[in-house]
Amino acid sequence: MKKHLAIDIGASSGRHILGWVENGKIQLKEIYRFENSQVVRNGHDCWDIQSLARHVLAGCKAAADAGEIPETIGIDTWGVDFVLVDNRGLPVGDAVAYRDKRTEGMPEYVDSVIPFEELYAHCGIQKAIFNTIYQLAALKKEHPEQLEKAERLLMVPDYLNFVLTGKMANEYTDASTSSLVNAKTCDWDREVIAKLGLPDKIFKPLTMPGTILGGFTEAVKGVVGYDAKVVIPACHDTGSAYLAVPARDDKAIYLSSGTWSIIGVENEAAITTSESCAANFSNEGGAWRRFRFLKNIMGLWMMQSIRRELNGVAYVEGKDGEATASALAKITDWEKGRKYSFADLEKAARAAGDFTSVVDAADKRFFAPDSMTAAVCGACAESGQKVPATVGELVQCVYVSLAQSYAKEAKLLASLTGKDYTTLNIVGGGSQDTYLNELTAKATGLEVVAGPTEGTAIGNMIVQMIASGEFKDLAEARRAIVR
Repeated sequence: MKKHLAIDIGASSGRHILGWVENGKIQLKEIYRFENSQVVRNGHDCWDIQSLARHVLAGCKAAADAGEIPETIGIDTWGVDFVLVDNRGLPVGDAVAYRDKRTEGMPEYVDSVIPFEELYAHCGIQKAIFNTIYQLAALKKEHPEQLEKAERLLMVPDYLNFVLTGKMANEYTDASTSSLVNAKTCDWDREVIAKLGLPDKIFKPLTMPGTILGGFTEAVKGVVGYDAKVVIPACHDTGSAYLAVPARDDKAIYLSSGTWSIIGVENEAAITTSESCAANFSNEGGAWRRFRFLKNIMGLWMMQSIRRELNGVAYVEGKDGEATASALAKITDWEKGRKYSFADLEKAARAAGDFTSVVDAADKRFFAPDSMTAAVCGACAESGQKVPATVGELVQCVYVSLAQSYAKEAKLLASLTGKDYTTLNIVGGGSQDTYLNELTAKATGLEVVAGPTEGTAIGNMIVQMIASGEFKDLAEARRAIVR
């Protein structure tokens, strides 16, 4: 029986999930889990990329320690972030995180070089301040010497694949989030790259999901105790999550629910119309050259941030907590020192179900505020609504705001595609939130189908299974997911 290891790393945590096929069903077993957080380096919020690499190795070793040696391994992570490396594969700078403030003003700068409507016609990616194109523009302004020294740009999963195999490859789905990949050719857009004055040499040819990159290096084999084939899945986590959606027909909208809520559908071709551009929908690359036509919504990041603040945990070490302390002082039933679980917050929200204040979950104020609690309360006050005064009212406001945001984007999606949708398939960790699912069904008027929870890991895994010959194609793999 072939075993496969999906390494799924998100912005807040990572996990190693072992999978295999038994009696036509996909079986899962969690092997290893770890926290992922940002660190402050050289004045920027960064990923500890070497810590991530150590956790990747530790999880691979944990599989062997558990007597479960996988035949193949695949890695997926969030998109847009990257590592620049020299000709030896050594980083030439920090892996700055997408929520860092260095990109402020960069969308306006890039617009002055290539108007967004023109950029969208080329690449079909929504304008978001964290996109790789804006990160590279910021890096060119602050540290041009790093771009000059670099021999290659590796997205985060590309770098981790290099750690395992010693081989560098740029995977297509993750690269597509950069707004530097042409939506028609599915390769780097050299015209856009040249207009921005970025070094062409760092953008090497793209590799498609399903490619077998190779085995472990001797050093890695020495650490983990075995060898395995590294298969390139849809390395962007949303690309993997969408593969795992067990939609029963083509009338389903997909919602990948986690730190980000990402709502959309699968298309065979990119939609780069002026209407789509105005609506700021993305055409992200998928496995087998599919396109994920989608919109990013702030998502459970809002809830995660509030929970951290209630529990007294700072988002970034050293960040000023005065705004949070001031906001929480106005929450009448907040118990300092109590550790609130997500279940606690859901229960509190249900109890405050008659609280009607809502905020725009797409408002950029919620992207990286000093205090999410203060940001939500401030938005309510500015709009003349009742300001949350209890924990339940605070999270109820977020819950209803997210559900209304899903409904708004689902309606817009139907308008842009010219299709009528009947179901909303929710995958990922957020699919476990029954209260949010109920509110979403009510707000959208669609039938909500929840699960699988480990959708991203499953999507990662089925690419490995197809590459290994256990499923002949995606349709067969999705039937196994339903089972």
